[in-house]
Amino acid sequence: MKLKGKHVYLQLLQVNHKEALQDLAKDARIWEGNRGFILNDTFDEQFDKYFAIAIDNNAMGGQQSFVIHKTHDDAIIGMTRFLNIDKKEKRLEIGYTWYIPVVWGKVYNKECKLLLLQYTFEELYFNRAQFNVAGQNIRSQKAVEKIGGEKEGVLRNHGYRNDGSLRDTVIFSIINDEWPVKKEKLLQLIFENENV
Repeated sequence: MKLKGKHVYLQLLQVNHKEALQDLAKDARIWEGNRGFILNDTFDEQFDKYFAIAIDNNAMGGQQSFVIHKTHDDAIIGMTRFLNIDKKEKRLEIGYTWYIPVVWGKVYNKECKLLLLQYTFEELYFNRAQFNVAGQNIRSQKAVEKIGGEKEGVLRNHGYRNDGSLRDTVIFSIINDEWPVKKEKLLQLIFENENV
């Protein structure tokens, strides 16, 4: 499966992507406020575990991990996943998305989410896409709201971060009935951000 847009394309994660992703993921800004990593001498060990889970399609309630590339030069700029895929209930989660900081706030995340959501609602005919965002990760919460995610609530003290501190999880969703309107707004956002 390959999802392709004008600015980005998503390629299924392969073992040979590991080295490039690991080098990109060493930027500490990526993991601030995230479920992510403690960037110290154990980073490589943490990334090994992270990658082993990401490549395992049976992990995380069934998942499909993608490498995000820029279309014009094939450069890798991040990762994302479908996870907790429930075909019977026709729902999934989109998450574990990260980008290199140089592309933050630009068109790439918006188009990536458009591709994922189009596939969810127009190919799989699912009813719901969910986004779980760490309570401390305000930047990601704003990004999900910007692409049309509706905030449903906060799961307090829902888990632990890698540093041992408690984290809340903020739940967002987009449902199939909303998708046509959300899609038009997302396409407009992409158009407005193409030259930023």
